[in-house]
Amino acid sequence: MKFIISGKNIEITQGLRSAVESKIGKLEKYFTKETEVHVTLSVEKDRQKIEVTIPVKGSIIRSEQTSNDMYVSIDLVEEVIERQLKKYKNKITDKHQTGGNFQPAFLEKEFPEEEEVQIVRTKKFDIKPMYPEDACVQMELLGHNFFVFFNAETEQVNVVYKRKGNTYGLIEPEY
Repeated sequence: MKFIISGKNIEITQGLRSAVESKIGKLEKYFTKETEVHVTLSVEKDRQKIEVTIPVKGSIIRSEQTSNDMYVSIDLVEEVIERQLKKYKNKITDKHQTGGNFQPAFLEKEFPEEEEVQIVRTKKFDIKPMYPEDACVQMELLGHNFFVFFNAETEQVNVVYKRKGNTYGLIEPEY
């Protein structure tokens, strides 16, 4: 694996680099040598955050973990990435796809199946044109984490969602 490590508001010391390469390097058994692992370490106030992105054939394995200690964040992100890898492996095996960035031994190994995705409820509703700011207010009034609406500015269906730190995100699909 090739590590591409960068930092925001933090100097990447040899100790941090070693911790990342050591902990996330445990996942090397799953990947080919050419696989790139993009790691961004950042510090905001007391929050130590690590973001790991691994492009794989047809998808992305990604996790972001935050704690008050960067080394704890590194440990947490490794566990999440490994869980995602096993889930992704089962998915590509079920669809009889090729492994791309993965070692053959990893693809041959059996992992316990995660519960199948089950849609237990379908909801239909009238969609009204509104502005993203109004959609955020409506979402807050309903107590939801996301809200689907018809954007009056773009004349497309969009989604607003809550982000960490009392901020909002807007999803605009591209066709």
